[in-house]
Amino acid sequence: MTTHTFGDTAVLLGRSLRHITRSLDTIITTAIMPIAFMLLFVYVFGGAINTGAGTDSYVNYLLPGILLITIASGISYTAFRLFMDMKSGIFERFQSMPIARSSVLWAHVLTSLVANLISLVVVVLVALLMGFRSGAGVLPWLAVAGILILFTLALTWIAVIPGLTAKTIDGASAFAYPLIFLPFLSSAFVPTGTMPGPVRAFAEHQPVTSIVNAIRNLLAEQPVGTDIWIALAWCVGILIAAYVFAMVIYRRKIS
Repeated sequence: MTTHTFGDTAVLLGRSLRHITRSLDTIITTAIMPIAFMLLFVYVFGGAINTGAGTDSYVNYLLPGILLITIASGISYTAFRLFMDMKSGIFERFQSMPIARSSVLWAHVLTSLVANLISLVVVVLVALLMGFRSGAGVLPWLAVAGILILFTLALTWIAVIPGLTAKTIDGASAFAYPLIFLPFLSSAFVPTGTMPGPVRAFAEHQPVTSIVNAIRNLLAEQPVGTDIWIALAWCVGILIAAYVFAMVIYRRKIS
C-alpha cells in the first residue's frame, strides 16, 4: 500500500467506523452468542466434560475456542456492510473520485478488525467474571493478540468474497455459519482424543485446532511446541489466498 493508499484508506476507515458507532448493537450482537456458548458450556456442560484440566478451570480451557467463534460471528457483518455498499452504488461513486481503488476494501477490512477486537475484549472481560485466570506475561499475551489479529484478517478477507459476489443479504452473511461451528469440530471444547476416528482425524488436521492449542498453551504458560507455527502458517496461508481471490473478484467488479 502506497502513502496515497494509506491516506485514502484512513478517510474511508473513518467513514466506516462512524457507521459502527451509530450501530453499536452489531458489536454487542457479535459478542452475545459466544458469551451464551461460554455460559452454556461452563455452567451446564462443564461438570460432565473431562478435559483433563479439572472442572474449575474449564473456562480457561474453552476460552480460546470462544474467541475464535467471536471472530467468526463478527465477520458476517463485514460481508453485510460490503454487500450494502455494493448495492447502494457507492462503489461507483468512489470510482469517479481520485482515490486508490483498493482503499475501499481495506477500509472495510480494518473496520472489521477494530469491531472484532472490541468484541474480543468484551468476551474476555465476561470470562474474567466467570473465573478465567492467566498468569501469562506480556509477551505471551502479545503473541495471542497477534494470532487473533491474523485470524481476524484471514476470515475478514474471506468475508469480502461473498460481500462482493452475493445476490442477497442473507447470502452475504450465511457463509459465516460453517466458520462459527468449525471450532466445535476441534479441540476447542473437548480433547480430540475423545472423538471417534474420522471426526478425530478431521479435528486434528483443521486450522482451528492448532490455533486453539497455541492460544491455550500461551495463556497457560505451557510449551507451545509446533502448534504456534502451524497456527501461523494456517492464518497467513488463508490470509494470502483470500486476499488474492478477493482482489481478483473486486477488480472484475469495478472494471
